[in-house]
Amino acid sequence: MKPVLVFRYARTEGPGHFATFLAEHGIAWKLVALDEGEPVPESSRHFAGLGFMGGPMSANDELPWTQPVLALMRDAVEREVPVIGHCLGGQMLARALGARVTRNPVKEIGWVRIAADRNATAREWLGELEAFDAFQWHEDTFAVPEAATRILTGNHCVNQAYVVDRRHLGMQCHVEVTAEMIETWCRIGIEDIDENFGKSPAVQDALTIRARMLENLAPLSATASRLYARWIRGLRP
Repeated sequence: MKPVLVFRYARTEGPGHFATFLAEHGIAWKLVALDEGEPVPESSRHFAGLGFMGGPMSANDELPWTQPVLALMRDAVEREVPVIGHCLGGQMLARALGARVTRNPVKEIGWVRIAADRNATAREWLGELEAFDAFQWHEDTFAVPEAATRILTGNHCVNQAYVVDRRHLGMQCHVEVTAEMIETWCRIGIEDIDENFGKSPAVQDALTIRARMLENLAPLSATASRLYARWIRGLRP
């Protein structure tokens, strides 16, 4: 099978559990470090699927890789090469498909309860799962693309995940996080946490984030694996 191409926008926001899942299932993958200036391919035809991770920038920023990434996402959708986007990646996919990315009413940092939508697509991707504690770190949000079906929603950020053509998955939440990633983000993002704690009902302090990781991370990784297992069914040979 062709490899899955994984795009990293920032060194601290790598593929995490997504890479672990691919390796466990014998799926070859290759990293494109956009943060180090690696180029974006013009076509998706040489890859089984495309994965896009998170990043601290906005999907509306016009950076050197912005338009090439949007063009590649549109190319993949047209060629039916599965795309998966985590946080910034999900926002970029929404923008590529013509949906707006705007500021969310409140910032989300930490563990936030989100729920499955009651539709057939949500059941196809999530089974009987009704709700779970997802990890969040964002201030923007995407509108659901016209051709998509929302599968996850939240009280503080309504659009949490959507599916396009039964093969492309865009998420606002971070299901890919590992303990190391969370520890790193809490350390380098402590000013962001302190600035917004108390201002938003969806921002937790670093102590709470770390404490809740003990009970929430394993179930979150299991949910991520469920989503990834459905996504890889569409990989191109």
